[in-house]
Order: sequence, then C-alpha cells, then structure tokens
Amino acid sequence: MFIMKRAALILLAVSPSSRLAAQSGSVPPETRTYFIAADNVSWDYVPGGRDEITGQPYADTAFFAKGKPRPVSTVYKKVLYREYTDSTFRTLKPRPAEWQHLGFLGPLIRGVVGDTIRVVFRNNAQRPYSIHPHGVFYQKSAEGVPYNDGTSGSDKADDGVAPGATFTYLWIVPDRAGPGPMDPSSVMWMYHSHVDEVRDINTGLFGPMIITARGKARPDGSPNDVDREIVASFMQVEEQSSWIENKPFGPGFTMDSLGALGPIANPHLQQDIYPWFVKFTINGFVHGSMPLADLTIKKGQRVRWYLMASTNDFDFHAPHWHGNTVVLNGMRTDVAQLAMMQMVSADMIPDDVGTWLFHCHVSFHNEEGMAVRYRVTP
Repeated sequence: MFIMKRAALILLAVSPSSRLAAQSGSVPPETRTYFIAADNVSWDYVPGGRDEITGQPYADTAFFAKGKPRPVSTVYKKVLYREYTDSTFRTLKPRPAEWQHLGFLGPLIRGVVGDTIRVVFRNNAQRPYSIHPHGVFYQKSAEGVPYNDGTSGSDKADDGVAPGATFTYLWIVPDRAGPGPMDPSSVMWMYHSHVDEVRDINTGLFGPMIITARGKARPDGSPNDVDREIVASFMQVEEQSSWIENKPFGPGFTMDSLGALGPIANPHLQQDIYPWFVKFTINGFVHGSMPLADLTIKKGQRVRWYLMASTNDFDFHAPHWHGNTVVLNGMRTDVAQLAMMQMVSADMIPDDVGTWLFHCHVSFHNEEGMAVRYRVTP
C-alpha cells in the first residue's frame, strides 16, 4: 500500500502531458529541433563508375550525329539540404548507417502527433532558397513560399532566405498530419525549397519527413511496430532546369549546342537526347549505383518503405520489388504507383533471401537507370 501511494503521488507531481503519456504508453509531446543548411555540393550519380545492374563499368555515352560519341559526366554541381549539429553550422551531423541510402535527399525530419518541429535553416548557397513542408500545420510566417497571399512584414521573411542568412521555421504536428484511418502507424511527407519550385527541386533541395501516430512512437519518434524504415524517392532530375549550369559534355557545351548537332541519322535515337540532361534516379543514384549495403534488410524484419515522386513532367513511376511483396493501402502487391509529388507507405516482411532488383517499371525510366538493388539476408 505504501508503494502504491508513493507511486500515485509521483504521478500527480509530473506534468499533465507526462501523466497522459504514462497512461497511454506513448512518449510525451516535444519540440524536435533540426539544423539544416542549403550547401553547395558536387554529387556523383554513379559513384564507383559501375553499372551495378549489369555488373559492368558505366559506359553511358552521348550520341553525336557527326559520329564521335563522348562520355557523359556523372558528377554535377548541386545545392543539397544537409544537417548540422548546432546553430553554428560548423559541424555536419553524421548520417547513421541505416540512412545512408537517402543519397542526395535532405536529412530525415521526424515528428510525432502532438510535437512541434523547429527547423533552423541556413542558406549557404548563392541565391534565395526556403523550406516548405507538406502535411504539417504552419502559420504564414513559416510556409516557405513567395506568392501574392496578402501578407507583409515578418510573414514574408520565410518566403526566401537570402544567401548567408538564417531563418527558423516552426511547424505543428496535429492529428491531420499523422496517419489516417487506412494508414500504418507512420506516414511520410516531403519538404523542399519553394522560392522557384521547379528549379529549386531540380537543383537538389528535396527531403523526407516522417510523422508517427500518437502512442505508436519510440522516444526518437520512429514507429514502435517497425524494425527498419527505407525512403525511396523516384525522381526524374532535369539538370537543364537547375539553377547551376553544369557541363555534362565538358567545357564549352551548352543547351544551345544541341541545335548545332544537325539531323540525327537514326530517328529512334532522338529519344536519347532527353536523358543527356535528365537523370532518372532513386535517391540520386542511377544504374544500380546505390551501395548494396545501404539497402540490406533481414528475413522476417518489419520493413516500412516510404515512396515518393518528384515534380517534373514525366514523374509517373511504377516501383517494383523483385522477390518479395508489400502491403499497400491494405492490399498485397509488388508494384506501387506514383504520380507527381505523391507519397505512399508500404509494409514488407521479407521472406525471400537474396539480392533483388528494385526499379521503376516505366520502360524508358528503367532503361535510363532508375533501378537499385536491395538485399535480404537470413
């Protein structure tokens, strides 16, 4: 009886939110702070120089009507979101091994229903950028988008953060940002720069945010009914729409150079002009170049895949898992469907050990390299 009375007194002494958490078995709401910068980065779409789908050296070449194909560079200048340890923005926060597969995506932002997300954003690039979130609740002062919305003063400071400047975004995580009735215990939303949405995203400013249901989260915000989470962004990156001028065919080559090539001898090769500047990627990797270790899971694990697409004209995708199946929207499948900027969650309990293909089933996306491998170990 003495122990029970002492326990009751202790419970009464803690905060109401802590008492609610203790009763529900959940973690109490908190403010989760992230220090994220827009940084100038050189990104290699084929690290290691190998097409790991074919197992051969990467040999993509550009067709020139005059006959001499020239190698296409796989390294592009980008502006990417990167996470730092504190507000000094001096030390990059190491990315955990289980999240190395994010590639050129921004850092993972987590929240639990009831939380507040605080993002301290530093623009280390050469033009204004922002962070615009999907799904969560924000005031006009934290939307991250410039348009004629009738606001002024401090409500416009978030619209575009000037080079060298810092801005703090505050987003609330209400019930409507969490999983719906047909969703699993967590859902993914994207965030991206929205000063010029098309050009900003093609420059590289795009990332994932995962929201877990109240009562379903571990202290770090991850869903407590999942062993492993994987984010896969099927993106057609149009480098010609980036703010940064890259030279995929070496110095002196510009988009205007295409007009000087003359007629293409074989009409079917005209479709090859488009992929010269467009990278058909999964998280910034093409032709299987994502390290296999980054997508290694275990037989019997509860694995949640979060899938999303980007914003360009042909960003319709059909992600397909070889070897295993998932449950998506309550249905069993091994192929998902994504339209532009769509986000879905799929649960897998892998039972088939081996190295398997994970790719887009849109034919020319697959041919142009929108494929990686994942491995299931015993």
